[in-house]
Amino acid sequence: MTLTLTLLATQIREVLAQADTPASRERVAAILAAALADREFVAAQFATEVGARKLLHEDPLGFCIAAHEFPGAKVGPPHDHGPSWAIYGQAEGETLMRDFEQVAPGQVRETRRYLMRQGDVHVYNEGDIHGPSRTAPTRLLRIEGRNLAGLPRSRFEVAGDSPAV
Repeated sequence: MTLTLTLLATQIREVLAQADTPASRERVAAILAAALADREFVAAQFATEVGARKLLHEDPLGFCIAAHEFPGAKVGPPHDHGPSWAIYGQAEGETLMRDFEQVAPGQVRETRRYLMRQGDVHVYNEGDIHGPSRTAPTRLLRIEGRNLAGLPRSRFEVAGDSPAV
């Protein structure tokens, strides 16, 4: 069966309708990883102009599926997703992701860095702080616990003892 956006949303809904927990989000991440392996499906999501963020699906349960297309190099600041969670799926290109812990109000320290390549997925639960950087064009599919557009999210400064990218 060919994967469609409707089928992907249905698969995600079936998991999240049972429970919206960190464990269920890992199951959603596995569904997203399988979708990213379907190159025809990925191409269809980026067949029209996407830009920095294009909402592909907003579900009655509240979760969203968004596509992101970034044209070139950029270092994103450490941030969280406010009251929500997000699952990043690397559709094309590479993203250097850094995880952080808060050490003081508005200040974070880097705890981990890893390279996300095509097909990789990562769950960021409520309160998780991370910062992406890229050196070339990238495309992502992201599942959000709720539509992040307009939601308050925190950005942080890297504390002086944390390594630079």
